[in-house]
Amino acid sequence: MNSLQNLKCGNREQKKVYEAVQSLGVIENFKIYHPVICGTYPIDIYIDESDIDIIMFVEDFQLFSHKLQSHYSDLREFNIKEKIIRNNHIVKAQFDFKGFTFELFGQNVPVVEQYAYLHMKIENHILDLHPSMKNNIRLLKEAGIKTEPAFCRLLGIAGDPYEGLINYGRAKGII
Repeated sequence: MNSLQNLKCGNREQKKVYEAVQSLGVIENFKIYHPVICGTYPIDIYIDESDIDIIMFVEDFQLFSHKLQSHYSDLREFNIKEKIIRNNHIVKAQFDFKGFTFELFGQNVPVVEQYAYLHMKIENHILDLHPSMKNNIRLLKEAGIKTEPAFCRLLGIAGDPYEGLINYGRAKGII
């Protein structure tokens, strides 16, 4: 799945996201980390409050944090956090640029194995099979429900929506 190409060739808002990403220089500046744009914009289920998620494969978190700060600390609302998610250390930077909120995630997991990528791949597959779900997903998101819980609600998947969607994708042979 080429999310950058989806944005470049997408609708007007997706093209604006593509231009913002290109202008930011994150794909080029962080290419050693194999950045991939994930989330709602590449699969066209964004809402006004959506952010631009970019995931990366990081082994040296100190260097990655330093690089994030040197490139983006002067941008509006810049902050950087470290935390543990599903036993994985992550560094997350957030900031505003060209009218969008960006979230850059680094973890020591190849990008094609990170949950954000896998979720997007599964969600894209579901939407390809059921395009009419897009509007229902957007309505749920506008009501304050996050993307994965919205998909799980529509698919009837109980329990942890992040694990549930992964299990669904595996069971259906999507991932």
